[in-house]
Amino acid sequence: MPETYRIFGSELSPYSVKIRSWFRYKGLPHVWTPRTEANMAEFEKYAALPLIPLVVTPEDEGMQDSTPIIESLEKRHPQPPTDPADPRLRFLSRLIEEYADEWGNKPMFHYRWAFAADAESTGLRIARQMLGDDAGDEAVRNRAVAIVERMMPRRSFVGSSAETAGEIEASLESQLQFLEARLDGRDFLMGSRPCLGDFGLFSQLYEASTDPTAGSLMRDIAPGTLKWIERMLDPTDAGEWESYEQTAEGLRPLLEREIGGRFLPWSDANAEALARGDNVLEVELPKGPFRQQPQKYHARSLKVLKDRYAAVAGDRALDGLLADTGCLDWLRKPMPS
Repeated sequence: MPETYRIFGSELSPYSVKIRSWFRYKGLPHVWTPRTEANMAEFEKYAALPLIPLVVTPEDEGMQDSTPIIESLEKRHPQPPTDPADPRLRFLSRLIEEYADEWGNKPMFHYRWAFAADAESTGLRIARQMLGDDAGDEAVRNRAVAIVERMMPRRSFVGSSAETAGEIEASLESQLQFLEARLDGRDFLMGSRPCLGDFGLFSQLYEASTDPTAGSLMRDIAPGTLKWIERMLDPTDAGEWESYEQTAEGLRPLLEREIGGRFLPWSDANAEALARGDNVLEVELPKGPFRQQPQKYHARSLKVLKDRYAAVAGDRALDGLLADTGCLDWLRKPMPS
């Protein structure tokens, strides 16, 4: 009998959907279990933190945090691969995934909770999932109101505010412009099979596509991206990755406008603020000053990203691309002590 995994998650959680897509791509037997009040005790049996997704292995062990889950299980189930063999492409894929997880979450969360229609829609969907299909409409509405009241102030955790809205909304439009061009004539970011960068970006944009405001924007300007999102819900290995030479230039707009222009400057400011013990980070981004509460987790993942770059540093072609797009100095800069 094949090994079967269990995934506790939510259709409204980008990291849950990311993990589910990866399991589907790998063809791994799994049971998708929406976390509800009815199964909370079982969830807590395995979860070290109250966060989804939670993967329970066939050995009855719990795993959390989407990227470490994938990294661990990739060793156990290497086929079909999600890491290109070329170390330069592998680094760029990991760089895009990190960008998606840590910065790409901002537009998704902002649009979901900054607009009344989106907050109401999301609150109702979360309430229905948590309470189950047997719950009455009034109970669902009451729970939805409580969810919205709790979640809207949490926009500050991702830096969403009236002052930063322009930056975050411009970032989503920039992502969509890049993807519309990049996915014209190819199935995935690097060719005919998905890389980790695909899984990271897709999951945030899938969630955005299900919400009223961001979803309407995407239907207007990003039809190719929506088709890619559909492919990524259950991706297949349709061929090979393109070569580094075929790929690098096509990724340039995302590297320049988003990763070098927004993500890495924000990442550095976040790490610096934590090192100083500041309660607020501030960084100048294309649309002006960006302020938010520093994020401890991201400082740790930034260190991992810089270590990944150090392993491929010195390649003339890769360093040239990273320098041209404003990424190289940030990746070379030592972590603050």
